[in-house]
Amino acid sequence: MNFRSTRSSECVSPSFALLHGLAQDGGLYVPESFPENVLDYKQLAGKTYQEIVAVVLSHFFTNFSDEERKQMIASAYNEETFRDEQIVPLHSMDTDLSISELFHGRTLAFKDLALSLFPYLLTAAKKQEKEDRNILILTATSGDTGKAALEGFKNVPGTNIMVFYPSEGVSPMQKQQMQKQEGNNVNVSAIYGNFDDAQSFLKRVFTNKAVNEYADKKGVLFSSANSINVGRLFPQVAYYVSTYVSLVDTGCINEGEAFDVVVPTGNFGNILAGYFAKKMGIPIGQLICASNKNNVLSDFFETGIYDMKRPFYTTSSPSMDILLSSNFERFLFYVSGENAGKVAQWEKELQTTGRMAVTTESLKILRKDFAGGWINDAETRAVINHVYNDYGYLLDPHTAVAYGVYLNRHKQGMGSSRHTVIMSTAHPYKFPPVICEALALKTAADPFDMLTDIGAVTGIALPKPLADLQNKPVRFSDAIPKEEMKQAVLSFVDSISQKS
Repeated sequence: MNFRSTRSSECVSPSFALLHGLAQDGGLYVPESFPENVLDYKQLAGKTYQEIVAVVLSHFFTNFSDEERKQMIASAYNEETFRDEQIVPLHSMDTDLSISELFHGRTLAFKDLALSLFPYLLTAAKKQEKEDRNILILTATSGDTGKAALEGFKNVPGTNIMVFYPSEGVSPMQKQQMQKQEGNNVNVSAIYGNFDDAQSFLKRVFTNKAVNEYADKKGVLFSSANSINVGRLFPQVAYYVSTYVSLVDTGCINEGEAFDVVVPTGNFGNILAGYFAKKMGIPIGQLICASNKNNVLSDFFETGIYDMKRPFYTTSSPSMDILLSSNFERFLFYVSGENAGKVAQWEKELQTTGRMAVTTESLKILRKDFAGGWINDAETRAVINHVYNDYGYLLDPHTAVAYGVYLNRHKQGMGSSRHTVIMSTAHPYKFPPVICEALALKTAADPFDMLTDIGAVTGIALPKPLADLQNKPVRFSDAIPKEEMKQAVLSFVDSISQKS
């Protein structure tokens, strides 16, 4: 299996795609020939999560042997890295609705499911490519990716990681998770700007000839831990496959029966993984894209127009505060019928005008697989309150957005009769101010004080990853103007070079 660019005929090996992240023409890598309809329940029944990951990855990373993939998977998914032996347990809300819990990893977010494995994939790819330069992982985060990537790559030999996050665009707990990160190869910087600013800057770095030549002279190669990298994206397919198996095993649906999925998403990587699972044969009916007030994606599925020229909002679901969704380009590649020239044209339109549109015919086709909806912050808090009081189940704000979109669709008569799964992306304790407001508790300056109050009401214990964090010192705290990001990267490159 080779990978090609979404914007041209450029084609590379899996190890090259893993190592470099972004295609040389600025496009994203996708499989040269997508493995369609290769999965079914009989093939998957009785398999552990680790075995399901192995099946999924065998279709994409054919450069590794079965034994190599097995060893990497065993190192990524075990009792030390995940708190639940199922890795992704399924919680049943009622006969028509389940919640797939993706937050049992080391940093309590769904990003752990790919970023626990990605460092092993990258290290193996580096060896295959005979790459002797130090790898510098450059990552932009709207909250969860940063901590998960830092935790995955800390102290990995030959690899360094630098994370940028919006200083006022993450939750207090997400900020503490990054500011207190340990590791001798990590660097964290807040910026005065939003996630789109950070992500756009890093994309320019990857294609900036002068910056890359400077890094090369210092013995450094840039790579990415964002979901633009295939090593982040394809491991995520596994939890949709695992969810399907669990649904059948628990009697929620029958073998081969379709189910809908509601996904809170901002950068489009999570829901795109679901789309890929469907292409591989998992009977997903409709993928419902749930947005907050930054509803550029849900608007697209309503109108066929992707319009970034709109206000940017800082919301209570910060990981979705994104207007430029990177993985959307991969989706457009398949919407266009794998027409790289058309994708390049659309991306140019987005860059120059902030807007692009698909044809009415294309919109009709994509609506067979996708729908969208959004709710605001007040509705998000109301959903958290409703679900906790009615079901005794505490949602994080992102999952609450998905739940709210699900409720609204059924109220408006747009919901199907199929069983629905909500993909729960984070532990609620990562967002103490929002949870306090939703449960009518007082907020406080210290997020741990708020968690004490939440725990007293809900009886939910403080998860060990956060308990361990409480008394650690802050290592990274000062924010920089977004205009200084380039110099910050070059300075870190210099420090890497000096250490080696």
